[in-house]
Amino acid sequence: MSAASLAPLTTVGVGGPARHYVEAKSENGIIEAVRGADESGAQLLIIGGGSNLVIADGGWPGTVVRIASTGYSVAEDGTGSVLLDVEAGQPWDELVDFSVRQGLSGLEALSGIPGLTGATPVQNVGAYGADVSQTIVSVRTWDRQERAAKVFTAAELGFGYRDSLLKRSTVNGSPRYVVLSVRFRLEQTSLSAPVRYAELARSLGVEAGQRAGAADVRREVLRLRASKGMVLDPADRDTFSTGSFFTNPIVDPAVAGTLPEGAPRWPAGQQVKLSAAWLIDHAGFGKGFGLAGTGNGAVDGFAVAGGRASLSTKHTLAITNRGTASAADILAIARTVRDGVESAFGIRLHPEPLLINCRL
Repeated sequence: MSAASLAPLTTVGVGGPARHYVEAKSENGIIEAVRGADESGAQLLIIGGGSNLVIADGGWPGTVVRIASTGYSVAEDGTGSVLLDVEAGQPWDELVDFSVRQGLSGLEALSGIPGLTGATPVQNVGAYGADVSQTIVSVRTWDRQERAAKVFTAAELGFGYRDSLLKRSTVNGSPRYVVLSVRFRLEQTSLSAPVRYAELARSLGVEAGQRAGAADVRREVLRLRASKGMVLDPADRDTFSTGSFFTNPIVDPAVAGTLPEGAPRWPAGQQVKLSAAWLIDHAGFGKGFGLAGTGNGAVDGFAVAGGRASLSTKHTLAITNRGTASAADILAIARTVRDGVESAFGIRLHPEPLLINCRL
């Protein structure tokens, strides 16, 4: 079938039409749809929850396969842990909620993240000091090149910060390996994994590295995310985004040393991770940049995209669709912020979402 617009399939709400559109509701359905596109020579775009995509206003010239397989199963592994096998199209936060209610620990700090389970290993989705690489055992995929199912162990996926082999082998939204299902190992306990993120630890009243109730962690994470416009809410335009638009830059210590003493920084192996939000704010791009009356001294915010897109009014890392934005509007705000940060600090920010048929 054809799709009039891909915008409703994304959380930022932009994107033109697809030439062909298929919704795949099972593993076999995913494989058949992908094989059909490949055998026809069509360009292939995979869409899950659409929370990490900015699709060009011109849309997609080939086939879009939307992953819609749902379900999960739990099995004890004999070590006090359980194995949780999850279909790629299972909504992520429903799975996190289930795990916490079943007394399973490991996913609670990743509450409230939009999207589907199959996308989580691609981006090594993370938040509040946790990421999925800490609990993933393996990922079952369809290898489009070999035309066969292939299972990767966590070690084989080469996880990094918002990165994996699955992401590195994806070009313009077209992956070599299409995720079919994901296996997690979770601990059987009502206690959370160690709380690593200072803001979350403070809100829970524990020291960083200590545990809290998993249900308490989920509640606090949802509260914190909502306060930053990071939990989808149809009544709140600040939530019409891809979440964090830029990754936190990882730089050499010498580069980090050029920043003011108060700039946040964290060890990252031999390098240093910086706060993209701090850089954006201190380059003069405050919350709501892009709306009427905003600017950074050098740039009139409203002039960038006519108020149709802006930084969130709650968090400078999110670029939001205020109701009528195009992909070009979203990218105009992103480009202005990226260039402004580079001009101010000599550090170039890189986008976290996949940019489909478009670029900064």
